[in-house]
Amino acid sequence: MFKKITLFLIFICYSVSAQTSYRNLSTENWTFSKQNETKKHKATIPGTIHTDLFQNQLIPDPFFGTNEKQLQWIENENWEYETYFSLTKFELKNQNIDLEFEGLDTFATVYLNGKAVLETDNMFRKWTIAVKTHLKIGTNHLKVVFHSAVQKGKDEAKKLSYTLPEKERVFVRKAQYQFGWDWGPRFVTAGIWKPVQLKFWNSAKIESVKYEQKVLNESVADLDFIFTIFAQKSGKYQIKLGQKPFPYELKKGQNVVKVPITIQNPILWWSNGLGVPHQYVFRFSLEQNQQKIEEKELKIGLRTIELIQEKDQVGTSFYFKLNGKPVFMKGANVVPPDNFLPRVSDSTYFSLVENAKKANMNMLRVWGGGVYFDDAFYEACDANGILVWQDFMFACSMYPGDEKFVKNVKQEVIDNVNRLQNHPSIAIWCGNNENDEGWHNWGWQKQFNYSKADSTQIWNDYKKVFHEMIPQTLDSLLPKEKNIYWSSSPSKGWGRKESLTQGDVHYWGVWWGKEPFEIYEEKVGRFVSEYGFQGMPNLETLQKVMNKEDLNFTSEAFKNHQKHPTGYETINEHMERDFVVPKDFEDYLYVSQLLQARGMKIAIEAHRRAKPYCMGTLYWQLNDCWPVTSWSSLDYYGNWKAFHYQAKQSFENLLLSVADENEKHKIYLVNDNLESFSGKLELELLSFDGKSLWETFKEISVKGNSSANVHEIPKVDLEQFDLQQTVLKVAFNDIKSNFFFVKPKDLKLQKPNIQIRNIDEVTIEISTDVLAKNVFLSSENDTFFEDNYFDLLPNEKRIIKLSKAVKEIKVKSLFDTMK
Repeated sequence: MFKKITLFLIFICYSVSAQTSYRNLSTENWTFSKQNETKKHKATIPGTIHTDLFQNQLIPDPFFGTNEKQLQWIENENWEYETYFSLTKFELKNQNIDLEFEGLDTFATVYLNGKAVLETDNMFRKWTIAVKTHLKIGTNHLKVVFHSAVQKGKDEAKKLSYTLPEKERVFVRKAQYQFGWDWGPRFVTAGIWKPVQLKFWNSAKIESVKYEQKVLNESVADLDFIFTIFAQKSGKYQIKLGQKPFPYELKKGQNVVKVPITIQNPILWWSNGLGVPHQYVFRFSLEQNQQKIEEKELKIGLRTIELIQEKDQVGTSFYFKLNGKPVFMKGANVVPPDNFLPRVSDSTYFSLVENAKKANMNMLRVWGGGVYFDDAFYEACDANGILVWQDFMFACSMYPGDEKFVKNVKQEVIDNVNRLQNHPSIAIWCGNNENDEGWHNWGWQKQFNYSKADSTQIWNDYKKVFHEMIPQTLDSLLPKEKNIYWSSSPSKGWGRKESLTQGDVHYWGVWWGKEPFEIYEEKVGRFVSEYGFQGMPNLETLQKVMNKEDLNFTSEAFKNHQKHPTGYETINEHMERDFVVPKDFEDYLYVSQLLQARGMKIAIEAHRRAKPYCMGTLYWQLNDCWPVTSWSSLDYYGNWKAFHYQAKQSFENLLLSVADENEKHKIYLVNDNLESFSGKLELELLSFDGKSLWETFKEISVKGNSSANVHEIPKVDLEQFDLQQTVLKVAFNDIKSNFFFVKPKDLKLQKPNIQIRNIDEVTIEISTDVLAKNVFLSSENDTFFEDNYFDLLPNEKRIIKLSKAVKEIKVKSLFDTMK
């Protein structure tokens, strides 16, 4: 039995090279060509055909202007990639040599020294083949021929007697968003999109390692580490943990063995805002005859996670318990950070998760129309306490259910669940995004003129994949504490009454239905896993993908960077309701961000006030795959829109929120901390020039993990004041909130005299003589301001940190756009 501290020291210090070795083939000199063309060009591996064409100056920047439209021919061609690599006599002496492709996109034939050795049909799978008999000493030739995924999809579609929604994309196991989405362009890629290597091994190899929590309480954690080992021949082996050997008699072929570990006084893994996301590091080695064969390192977090669905007076609850505590989930949906995935570095994923953490999030949903992210994303979530809602990669359509397709998807599930299941951040596995809702609510049966037999077949195929194969496969791969499965998100469409009383809901009445933002206060579900409103990116972002003359509402380049058919119309309609619509283009971009932030503030705070009825709010969407007008709070380059600053405030563990309910203004204090708080609630009505018109205070306390209405102001008490030029300032201990009684367009704003004083190179103090609404600070060199788009009260002094020193700071406030 090991003590926890001893474990840690042993594992960190113990590192010796293993006998199993690897040869990275990604770094060889690769070339590519269009099939049947003799001219070859330099290729980058990992990569895609689009990025290789661009790097060789054979196409213009796919993201710039309207270039996307000119580049659709690429998806219809077949492409060939090849390289030559040399092998030594010593390398060829290994008993086994595997060729491992981490990812091939998507339909590929692999040739080794002229012989076809592999056919692939799934971008999401890892492909491993034994190739020793195909290799030779000296120069070897590796060639990968990629067949058009679009043409392959169309060929498969023709085999059915009916048409499935979204046509060819559903037959192709590749990232669905690459076929175009209402926030993304159409770039159907091909290529060796993940690393490729040779693995040299002899007596045995570790195929996978996972762990199971047998017992977890305050005093002890009993774990089983489960190894799948392939042995070349039977014999005596041992797994070593530090200096402790665990001997095993392995048979030839595949073996499953368990290594039991006990940790005294275990430290739990907690999500962001509730505690430290503590991880333990384990290093194991597989040995035979005192010779090390292979090593594996595992980082794990000890925690329990449960999805609680219990009937109550209204419907059925839907919330997560972490380590036995109900946790309100605050976060967003994540899409792939680029259309060309090999361009996404580990640092991009780290930055994405860091920005989620900075905005006080504790959950991200990996949306089903993208990809299973690289390990770096999940490692960042583990380290930062961000739980992950993990979709399988299906979205917004119906899919085939033939034997070949189901078998392919099953292996995809096995590959990705085995890769990801050890991450403490993984909270739930979800079958798909909106397939169930689409089938029941989007009118496909009528649109595609399905017969009764067609409908029965399509729904049976759906059940075969999402109600049978996936959950059964999870049962075979996961221990009980890691096996939370939800077949489809949402469980009910947003037009149905039950969507607000049970399961999770995607509420799209405001965007798609053009309902006012205030409807968010009525349409509150048990767990709101999607909702959103668009905001435009900053001018600097658009300048990177458009010519100066195209920065206007009528240019084709500008229109091409909005993929929703009525996107600009919907933004404008909501803007007219809530703001004075600016005529200046740059002012319009700024106000569109304020509009987005205002709508999302109303939604998030309504969800949080409704705790514990509602226990989750995941907005659509955190990020972008290219520079575009979309629902994101972070633009393609990682810049914070006004909404991300607002999300940071609205997701604080302690939230003061004022609701306009009937004849009262109700003040809510929402507490996501597990402990209670007491203090003074202070309310003050201020004129825009800083005069105190009315005030009151009282001592209050708020329980841990709760939402409470802590004070009410009858509207009649404030009738004597001009509420178009007053603000209610609310404070409790160190937290503050400002409440405005009318929409921004109805505020009687005065011109503020905003003063900025430099405290040091990267710290400023900002103040104003009268209310400055939505102060926007900007400067050269992509400087990040830790606070922005904020309301500055008269005589308030706000200290703001900058990411780097600047020469000049530009200041804008809402008043400047209302002239």
